[in-house]
Amino acid sequence: MTLWKEAADIKTSDQLHLPVPEAFFHNEVAQPTELQKEMVQELSERAAKVHARLVKPWQDNMLKITSDGRKLGLDQRVLNPLLPDDPRSKVNKCVEKIVQIWQDGQAEKLTQLVFCDISTPKAASSKKDGKRMDNPELNALEALALPAEGDKPFNVYDDIRDKLIARGIPAEQIAFIHDANTEAKKKDLFSKVRKGQVRVLMGSTFKMGAGMNVQDRLIALHDLDCPWRPGDLEQRKGRIVRQGNKNPTVHIYRYVTEGTFDSYLWQTVETKQKFISQIMTSKSPVRSCEDIDETALSYAEIKALCAGDPRIKEKMDLDIDVSRLKLLRANHQNQQYRLQDRLLQYFPQEIEANKGYIAAFEKDIASLAASKPPEGKFAGMVVRGDTLTDKDNAGAAILEACKEIKDMEPVEIGTYRGMAMYLTFERFKHQLTLKGEMSYKVELGEDARGNLTRIENALADASKRLTAVRTQLDNLYQQQDAAKAELGKPFPQEAEYREKSARLAQLNAELNIESPDPAQTFPEQAAAKSERPSVLAKLRAATPVPSAAPRMSHHKQMEER
Repeated sequence: MTLWKEAADIKTSDQLHLPVPEAFFHNEVAQPTELQKEMVQELSERAAKVHARLVKPWQDNMLKITSDGRKLGLDQRVLNPLLPDDPRSKVNKCVEKIVQIWQDGQAEKLTQLVFCDISTPKAASSKKDGKRMDNPELNALEALALPAEGDKPFNVYDDIRDKLIARGIPAEQIAFIHDANTEAKKKDLFSKVRKGQVRVLMGSTFKMGAGMNVQDRLIALHDLDCPWRPGDLEQRKGRIVRQGNKNPTVHIYRYVTEGTFDSYLWQTVETKQKFISQIMTSKSPVRSCEDIDETALSYAEIKALCAGDPRIKEKMDLDIDVSRLKLLRANHQNQQYRLQDRLLQYFPQEIEANKGYIAAFEKDIASLAASKPPEGKFAGMVVRGDTLTDKDNAGAAILEACKEIKDMEPVEIGTYRGMAMYLTFERFKHQLTLKGEMSYKVELGEDARGNLTRIENALADASKRLTAVRTQLDNLYQQQDAAKAELGKPFPQEAEYREKSARLAQLNAELNIESPDPAQTFPEQAAAKSERPSVLAKLRAATPVPSAAPRMSHHKQMEER
């Protein structure tokens, strides 16, 4: 993963440190009505029928049940517009919050976004247009939800707008992204939001996600429903937690109807996001993660949710704890692997290399001490085969040699104090390298005597470099001892991880094993189904199978054919 991020030049959010506002999250919980509770139980019964295969897939299925469960969590009127408007619903909680924030932000014309992917404003779709494969015998719940001919279908968007207008917000300050159906209209709408002329903008993640820049005055964002993908939540959040927002702090409100699918859907998205975050982080990621992208709950999950089984809440909490512990455990294991690598390869190699550097520097220092000329004298230099005893001549000879060096390929030009001298042309400048046991580089200038002074200074630094290498060697020994002490230490939360993982596995097994038997829930339908003739049974009865005949492999069958 580290190599992938480097190759793809990926920077995660915790590395960028962008100047964005600080976000505060608020969970607004609404209590379900008695009707919602009854409708949730009806979803349970439908799930049991689907699980028992008592209905055709085009009549009902888990995806459709989950979709209805999401709608029910939003507002009971989405499934049946004839049902009453509950004043305690999360839609009405959202309206109250929008009005309050609108009033508080009057002076600065602060703006708000409302995200809702369900019950968007659109024309009523006909059930008779031939595009749907639904059975004509629709269940009573869906039949009630169908609008009468010519009636405008119920949607949450219009309901919220009407309530906001009734509470004093001017109609021109409320807009739906769905009304801006051209690029020109979108551009004009976004400009009005940035100026504070439109102060409440509602839309879906698809239409108000990536590419919408209206953050200038945004103070609050409202998530009325829960999308399936964590990326959708990130896109929503990215509209307000964004560069260019003049507010230092912003608020994100997430609305949940208790006792419905809402809580579990939010938990599912959070679990998905945890796996994504394990990869999209600058920290050490885990070595594997699950790919979770379902759009329908399982039968066991729906039954546990609808039955109010307390184990489903325990499972949700354990999902978080186990994911967190798994990440910490993986980081601990990765750290142990790194310690092993460093003890087996890095430390031995670096220690031996530094020992070699120390011996080489000590030898060079001794050689330089032996060749040191008397005070005020020049040691002499050989350049291009000529032995030069005068500083000016030696400096001029080096400059003359530079005129012929035009690339980075080292060219030997002579010796000085027992060290070979090489010239290169790097980064538009000439460099002189003196090579003894170690190398000493000098960047040459235009002054002949100045270059000789630079050469002497570079050689004099050998003692400083020797001290630095000795310090590095001491640090390596200390790091090696610390690594040995850490190697083999167990994960400090191993017992907690094993205990919670085992309990989670037990709960997953229980929630699936202890699901009610469909034959007991619907004995008449199950009995009718069992009485139907089995085509497979007929084929088996009509086709004699010799008991002594050896079973032929698939490849052998193909050869025979």
